[in-house]
Amino acid sequence: MTSYPEEPWHLAGQMYLSLWLVPERELPPVADGTRPVTVAGRGAVGAAWVVYENDSVLRYNELLRAVLVRDGRRPRVCITDIWVDSAASMAGGRELWGIPKEMADFDIDRTAGLRAGAATEKDVLATAAFEPGRRIPGRWPLTYRVAQNLDGVLKTSSVRSRSAVRTARAHWIAQKDSPLGELSRRRPLLSLALNDFTIRFGDTAPRTFVRPAPAP
Repeated sequence: MTSYPEEPWHLAGQMYLSLWLVPERELPPVADGTRPVTVAGRGAVGAAWVVYENDSVLRYNELLRAVLVRDGRRPRVCITDIWVDSAASMAGGRELWGIPKEMADFDIDRTAGLRAGAATEKDVLATAAFEPGRRIPGRWPLTYRVAQNLDGVLKTSSVRSRSAVRTARAHWIAQKDSPLGELSRRRPLLSLALNDFTIRFGDTAPRTFVRPAPAP
């Protein structure tokens, strides 16, 4: 059995994110109990390369795809595909939050922007190049909830982050038979580099107050 930290996880590092508007028929399956948020028949899909480093509770690389969904009327993020190079991260993601993490090998070069690739034993998942642009002043906070299926029920988990933000130009390549094959069919609507981010992922278990027994 692989051990992993208890939630919440405190993570830090670098994220390289692209967003697309995708026809609803091409959206990946989302968690039961949620529905994709669509406008004019298109849904919002994000894909990101993440390097967890610095003061992270675990240090590893990650490639993910996620869809903007709604739980009733409440907006959520559903992670539909995700790969990591840490067995502890994979086990924790699955068992704590229902995040369907798989293992992959990564090739990451950050000497000038980002050059990244990821592959499993069966598939080359994707490669990407990010060229950083203008920095947007300040450090930007973002709070949302991730919705996943865990043990047959819908579980939502809080995410709180803060990061410096740069615009970026990104070029993604994924083979047709890759699980991420459709990412290279169209250009991203927006790409960003989220530098030196901090993330608090997950909820703190509520404390149980035990009333002391009365003195005899």
